[in-house]
Amino acid sequence: MTEPAPPVFRPRRRVLRTVGLIAVAAVLGLVGGTAVGYGIQAEREPTALPPLNQPGLAYPAKPLPKGQEPGPLPAKDDRQAKAQGDLRKLLLPKPAGAKKAEFADDDGWMPVNDFASQFKGPSEVLGYQLDLGIRRIAVTSWMTGEHTATEIRLVQYRSNDVLGAQEFIEDQQTYMPDEDYAAGEGTALKGSEHGRYYVFPVQRKAGYMDIHEARAYFHRGDIAVEIFVVGTKKISEKDIRSLAERQLGRL
Repeated sequence: MTEPAPPVFRPRRRVLRTVGLIAVAAVLGLVGGTAVGYGIQAEREPTALPPLNQPGLAYPAKPLPKGQEPGPLPAKDDRQAKAQGDLRKLLLPKPAGAKKAEFADDDGWMPVNDFASQFKGPSEVLGYQLDLGIRRIAVTSWMTGEHTATEIRLVQYRSNDVLGAQEFIEDQQTYMPDEDYAAGEGTALKGSEHGRYYVFPVQRKAGYMDIHEARAYFHRGDIAVEIFVVGTKKISEKDIRSLAERQLGRL
C-alpha cells in the first residue's frame, strides 16, 4: 500500500502573495471594463453636465465669531501625537510590589531581530515583519509573587499601504484556537475592534508544578499589543482582561 504523501508546507508569505495576485487581476479587470466604456462614450455627442445641487458648499457654513474657533486637540487626547513620542511611556507601569523580571530589557526597547528570534523560522519572520513595516518595539515586564511573570509589548508599524499592526495581531489570533495554545476562540476585548484575550488550559506534567498562561492580542492605530502572563497559579479571565483594558486605555 502506498503511503500518503506528506502535507506540503506553504509559508504564510505564499498565501499573502496569492491574495495579492488575485487583487491585481481584479484591478486589471476593472481597467479593461473602463477602457471599453471610454470607447463607447467617444463616439457620442458631448452631453452637458447638470448643475450642482448645492453650490458653494463650505464648512462651517458661516465663519465662527472671533474667539470661538476650535483650538488644537490636546496632546493627551491626540492618539497620533502620543504614538509618535516615547513609546515606552504608553506602557502600563509596574504594579505596586512587583519586582523587575530577571531577563527584562534594561532600556525598555526590544531590537527587531530579537523580536523575530522568538518565533519559529526567525529569518522568515524578520522578512515578514519588515514587509509589514515594523518600526520599533517597546517592552516592559515584571514578576508578582514568586512564580508569575507578565510581559507587555507595543509593536509599532510605519504608516503605509499595509495595515501592519492589524495584520500581525490577526495572524497571532489565527493559531490561538489550536490545542497547543489556548484551545479556544478567546473573548472579545471591549473597546477594541479586533482585540481578544485568552486563558490557556493548565499544563500538567508529573514531577513539575502546574503551568498557567494567559494572553491578549489587540491593536490601536499603528500599534500592536501583546500581553503574556505565565505562572504556577491560576490566572483568571478577569486578570488578563483588566491588564488588556488598562493597556488599551493608555493608547
